[in-house]
Amino acid sequence: MNRVTKRTWLMGLFIAILVGGMGFFLWEYVGNAAQWVAFTGSPHIYNKTNLGCGTVTDRDGTILLDISAERSYALDPLTRKSTLHWLGDRKGYIKAGAVTHYAGNMVGFDLINGVYSAQEQGGRARLTLSAEIQNTALEALGNRKGTVGVYNYKTGEILCAISSPTFDPDNVPDIEGDTTGAYTGVYLNRFLQSTYPPGSIFKVVTTAAALDCVPGITEKTFYCSGEKTYGEEKVTCETAHGKVNLSTALTRSCNCAFAEIAELVGKKNMENYVRQMQVTQPLSFDGVTTAAGNYDISQTAPVSFAWSCIGQHTDMINPARFMTFMGAIAGEGVGAVPHIMAQVESGETVTYTAKTEKTDRILPKDVAKTLKQYMRSNVANGYGDWNFPGMNVCAKSGTSQLGGDLTSNAMFAGFVDNEEYPLAFIVVVENGGYGASACVPVLSKVLASCKSVLDRG
Repeated sequence: MNRVTKRTWLMGLFIAILVGGMGFFLWEYVGNAAQWVAFTGSPHIYNKTNLGCGTVTDRDGTILLDISAERSYALDPLTRKSTLHWLGDRKGYIKAGAVTHYAGNMVGFDLINGVYSAQEQGGRARLTLSAEIQNTALEALGNRKGTVGVYNYKTGEILCAISSPTFDPDNVPDIEGDTTGAYTGVYLNRFLQSTYPPGSIFKVVTTAAALDCVPGITEKTFYCSGEKTYGEEKVTCETAHGKVNLSTALTRSCNCAFAEIAELVGKKNMENYVRQMQVTQPLSFDGVTTAAGNYDISQTAPVSFAWSCIGQHTDMINPARFMTFMGAIAGEGVGAVPHIMAQVESGETVTYTAKTEKTDRILPKDVAKTLKQYMRSNVANGYGDWNFPGMNVCAKSGTSQLGGDLTSNAMFAGFVDNEEYPLAFIVVVENGGYGASACVPVLSKVLASCKSVLDRG
């Protein structure tokens, strides 16, 4: 009798565990099945880690990628090239992380039928990018390597973010066999994954620090004889600028004046302000994280510290992050976090809609306002308003010396101070030489294209 009772008790316990396990599984299935089917590598959703279902369009509805049957890119060859680094290639060498991040939102799924829309026509994703602006930027860069990024600093929408070199996924060149260097770094999204010595665009950071922590800095003057010596080493300018103040030092990009400004700011303050302004920190949006920059002045000699405040030494910036910094200046200390995904639909259901996310306050309002005035003066009295008709552009150029016999990188960063066109931008032309001469012609065409697209609504 005791044996029967014991066996009955054990059987009851076994059944309770079984029922409990089934109940737990059903609970998990009902609550998490939609996430399970969207796991990275799911053959229903992904193709070699890139998006494997649905349709992707630009902001105006132009089809960029259609995977409802097989992987088909845009009809226009230039559009295929200009958007490749956001859509990924067929072999998965180029990772389209921002689009792939929303693959699960594009899948139709219910508890009875499982994954169904991915097997039929898939969902639809609309990007903030404009194919028209992308194409303009790529054509303006020509055969040069680099990147162009433009975003709305009020909403966060990225209108343009190209990476060059690129290729047509429907007409793939012999990249491995190329000996010219034309395709070096072609699998890299330079806007997201690259870092560059900033050159003189970094003087905006130093100017901001000086405005905030050096009493009376706007009233001080500096004298440039063409060089400032530090023992046997020196900081040099290409020409003697004579007497300058903070504003004219920025407009004329006077290295010698900024070496003195660096001394007034001091190492500890520069480290703190670089951290506060977040210019070297990785930036995350839409499931991707940018490369981190660098500002290391530990154990630096005075001359090296001076060069670090000029944007040389070991300074490195990421284009997407620095563009966002420009947006925060335009927004008087607070900008918008960029994003590239506007909306996702699965069938008749909108499964994702972008919302504007603001950055931290990285600058006091009065500092940002003064910077805006200085950068506006740079364009009005230096680079030329005629390059940007109908806009109120504020900017700073940079010529990033690479050492040896290498031609310098050309840099240009800033924003449009205009309610109708609230755009922040960065242009990088690798080995392009002088910042303004290489970048302004590119930016002029890109901003004109942005204006045209925004005017059409």
